Amino acid sequence: MKKIKPVHIILFGFLFVILIGSVLLTLPISSKSGEATPYINALFTSTTSVCVTGLVVETTMTYWSTFGQLVILVLIQLGGLGVITFTTGMFLFLKKKLTMKNRMLIQESFSLNTMSGLIELVRKILKGTFIIEGIGAALFATQFIPEFGVRYGIWASVFNSVSAFCNAGIDIIQTDSLRSYITNPAVNFTVMGLIVLGGLGFIVWRDLLRVFRGLIHREFPLKRAFGKLKLHSKIVLSTTVILIFIGTVFIFIFEFANTKTIGNLSLGNKLMASMFQSVTVRTAGFETVPQAALTEGSSLISMILMFIGGSPVGTAGGVKTVTFVVLVYCVLVTVKQEGAIHIFKRTIPMTVIPKALTIICVNLIVLLSSILVVLVSDSASFMDTCYECVSALGTVGLSKGLTPDLSVIGRLAIIITMYLGRVGPVSLAVGFAVRRKKESIGNISGRRYNFRIKALFT
Repeated sequence: MKKIKPVHIILFGFLFVILIGSVLLTLPISSKSGEATPYINALFTSTTSVCVTGLVVETTMTYWSTFGQLVILVLIQLGGLGVITFTTGMFLFLKKKLTMKNRMLIQESFSLNTMSGLIELVRKILKGTFIIEGIGAALFATQFIPEFGVRYGIWASVFNSVSAFCNAGIDIIQTDSLRSYITNPAVNFTVMGLIVLGGLGFIVWRDLLRVFRGLIHREFPLKRAFGKLKLHSKIVLSTTVILIFIGTVFIFIFEFANTKTIGNLSLGNKLMASMFQSVTVRTAGFETVPQAALTEGSSLISMILMFIGGSPVGTAGGVKTVTFVVLVYCVLVTVKQEGAIHIFKRTIPMTVIPKALTIICVNLIVLLSSILVVLVSDSASFMDTCYECVSALGTVGLSKGLTPDLSVIGRLAIIITMYLGRVGPVSLAVGFAVRRKKESIGNISGRRYNFRIKALFT
């Protein structure tokens, strides 16, 4: 019998949770009507929850009962943290000893090149996650408790905080997502903050905390803080800021006079709505403007941002920011006819390029296949179909209204696309790094650094 690799356990772990969730959601107790939900709809909902996508065939607020919403919330949390992280957390809570196999799974999940400090890392991730989600819920509560009452206000605050942090985009406050809050700064900035924090990735969190401690202990001045970050964190943070800014500017320009989206808003609210759209398409899925009403220019920008996605080892999907940056620099190096890629005074090995290209190509193949299947099975427009499939692959969850009307074949195609979008880059990264070889990244000034290439593409 072939030895089961850690990557296989991760892949089947997600699949197992999806199947369990789908069975629970078919039960009559999961729907408000008290009737059993068709399995294809339950499977779709379970997949979109575990894959933290957000595409829904049934409106979460009106269709699912409190039990059904609780199942969805647990699936979102499992999907956002990762099955391995959540399982490890349960072991720690029950004070069970972790085996070497468990430690190997954690190591593979977070793309680490050492097994030291794994337990402490998981503890910090779980603690940080629940603290951030708790703060988000408290901020939401200031809006939702006065609006919905104490009981449902608290429930909605917790649900939406977890959903936003995990970049799921599923909410239980309105039937049209967050459109009624388009001019509400408290809701907008709370959601955007949670999305960005979840999308940065746990590795960046750890690095930021390390630098923050250095600032507190006055080990270096504030102006040198960014320079103290590791290469991975520098790339993630700078790319995140640049993509959000570019997306905001282009969406603002394209939608400025569009009365169906932001055309009737004040200048400040137009900017806020444009920024929200730019942030949410980075794999979150909440919306303050109807996606079907977006101009073609905004739709194109949104799809590009969806495809790029968030950052490695976080709650976001997509091909990842670091992969995108490496390919951009590869193009620049080719144009300049240079022999190496230099990012923040570090030399990136050229062996990274084939891996980045493979991830991009595989994702494009999956995307095109999904588009073709949906175009054949459903009579939707080309733009709506592309938007739906890119959203599924990037685990974003935004739709131009196509999801509820998909045929069974179309829904199965989107289910598979969501699953591959959630686990595909991870499985590819682990597969490429089976030999656990390290590549050297040199400092331009002559110092040498070791950097695990696998972390770039997780």
